[in-house]
Amino acid sequence: MPYTELPDDFRERHPSVWVDVHSTLFDPKRAHLMYNDFMDELEYAAECGFDAVCVNEHHSNGYGLMPSPNLIASALARRTQNTPICVMGNSLALYNPPTRVAEEFAMIDVISGGRLIAGFPVGTPMDTCYAYGQNPSMLRARYLEAHDLVVKAWTEKDTFAFNGRFNQQRYVNIWPRPIQQPHPPIWVPGGGSVETWQWCAEMDYVYCYLSYYGYKAGRAIMDGFWAEMDRLGKDRNPYRAGFLQFIGVAESREQAMELYREPAEYFYGRCLHVDGRWATPPGYMTEATQRAGLQSQVAKAAGNSQSTLGKGTQERFAGTAKEMEGIVENGYVIIGSPDEVAEQLREVATTLNVGHLMLLLQFGNMSKQLTKYNTRLFAEQVMPKLRDLFSDWEDRWWPQPISAEETAELPAFTPRLAAE
Repeated sequence: MPYTELPDDFRERHPSVWVDVHSTLFDPKRAHLMYNDFMDELEYAAECGFDAVCVNEHHSNGYGLMPSPNLIASALARRTQNTPICVMGNSLALYNPPTRVAEEFAMIDVISGGRLIAGFPVGTPMDTCYAYGQNPSMLRARYLEAHDLVVKAWTEKDTFAFNGRFNQQRYVNIWPRPIQQPHPPIWVPGGGSVETWQWCAEMDYVYCYLSYYGYKAGRAIMDGFWAEMDRLGKDRNPYRAGFLQFIGVAESREQAMELYREPAEYFYGRCLHVDGRWATPPGYMTEATQRAGLQSQVAKAAGNSQSTLGKGTQERFAGTAKEMEGIVENGYVIIGSPDEVAEQLREVATTLNVGHLMLLLQFGNMSKQLTKYNTRLFAEQVMPKLRDLFSDWEDRWWPQPISAEETAELPAFTPRLAAE
């Protein structure tokens, strides 16, 4: 949910889109229209037959206007009927007490009839350390303790006391409790941390690499992830992993270049304009991850200059292509006709061994009309060509909603199905 009207000279006049982006750039009346457009687009994707719709959490920025994804997810829980809702997610270390996450996620799961995917991100340094003032060296410890409290609140039947380093609660007894048992599936977004890979393997959670830079840059990260799964003795079930990819579909590659040029250049030129002060606070990246990244850059990237492995956030942003030709050439955005996009995505999924393809079909300042066009064309002409992928594997990390006979009867509303 980016703010779509940042000025043309934003990069020249403003140091950052995150943390200290100036309040005078935000027009609440214009944002009213943006929010409602974005929610229309999510509902439209559900109506078009996507497996799930996804929302996320960011703070103090013009990159994503969703400080509380649970607000959007609660609306989607009522306005969609069968589509799972992925909240990717709640930044656990920011909630005091974390039982708030357990309660609100349980509410969404109950309202939706068991359609929630619960995302637990550590969070970007811009959001967690600067916008919310957390000590970066304690962030992961806070996160892990909050996770333990939330999961125990979902699964423990009796009232219990929790006495942790950061959270002390004499009585934990959440109401409501989630429909899905023992709890909703948990997905963990990350940027390539070795510790996150190991923790996902230990807990049997889905690891999601949310890359800004597409499949070419992401291959080193995913190769590292699967190498770690092999080392830990885990199977190579592709549904253990999710991967984010920007997509632009049109009738032809030439038309796609024309249609998606402005929103792509807006995203990479303005939405990722992050000041180095906010990018890599000391202690945010652990020593083990930095060491693994530096080693893996040479050993695993195989000469791929676009690899982000081992690079700090600001270094990645600074090296980003900002013109459409470079954006497409580097694989940040996959564009083309439906057949061309389907062929590329099949290669991405099989090469990276990723069962959960997470697609950004709206990015930058893309209009609602173009977003709907992109969404519909992908759903009708690309998605069917991908359905057979990984059919031999079981997705054990997908929501298990209650049956249609058990769901509440919703008041009538008219889905906006036409992509005007």
